[in-house]
Amino acid sequence: MDALATIGCSENPRPIRVGSVSFLNAKPLIYGLESEPGIALSLAVPSRLLDGLASGALDVALLPVIDYQRMEGLRVLTSGGIGCDGPTLTVRLFSPTPLERTSVVACDTDSHTSVALARVIFAERFGLRPKFIDLHPSDVPRDAARLLIGDKVVCEEPKELRYQLDLGHAWKQMTGEPFVFACWMARLGVNLGDLPERLREARERGLAHVEKIIAEHAVPGGWPAGVARRYLLQHLKFEIGPRQLEAIRVFHRLAHQHGALDHEPRSLQVVGAPAGFNLTQVAK
Repeated sequence: MDALATIGCSENPRPIRVGSVSFLNAKPLIYGLESEPGIALSLAVPSRLLDGLASGALDVALLPVIDYQRMEGLRVLTSGGIGCDGPTLTVRLFSPTPLERTSVVACDTDSHTSVALARVIFAERFGLRPKFIDLHPSDVPRDAARLLIGDKVVCEEPKELRYQLDLGHAWKQMTGEPFVFACWMARLGVNLGDLPERLREARERGLAHVEKIIAEHAVPGGWPAGVARRYLLQHLKFEIGPRQLEAIRVFHRLAHQHGALDHEPRSLQVVGAPAGFNLTQVAK
């Protein structure tokens, strides 16, 4: 699972430990990091990444944005993230009955943020607070809606479930904002050195090598090359700028309002906040 090298900085004698998911949507953000001097890159599922930051095993991780509110002492890096500005293609609700009649949602648990987003959309769009359960148990009701995330939405789409909703598209219609599913976050007290800039460079390299990413990761995983190309270059947005930071703030507020957060959202602390951005406490 771990593949690693180091970021040598006189003030940082050990590598900076960076964690990421291994999904296709993260590949442009981590392109070449495994061979960068002074960076120790680990790949894991999202819940392991949050645990890694909490335990001190990781310094920086690509985390679901809802997790910013689930652990104190985090900073958001503007070096990159995984988001959309309309349909996502890979974060979708499927149901055998109209979604406005949904009482149970069986969730793919790969993304904390997507589950919280589904709660927000059901409340805001349909005025509903359905019961959310794990997708995996065998006793999922036949009339339950299903929240599916990631590669399986493309490769194993349940076409028999005729009622569908792309959550990125629903959010855009509802708020007019882009949406951010995950972004780089660092623990307070970690000396990042030039890591934020190196993460930006990795993102730029990844987007310049999308065809190689498709050939090495998407097609072997069952993606049609054209669909993967459209996904990475049109559906997904990898930058974190003022609009994305504002969208995260709005999402945190709505998540609290509709029960996906049990406390008032903490203000964002941002490394590399854009000039004039005044909705955050900017971390030094």
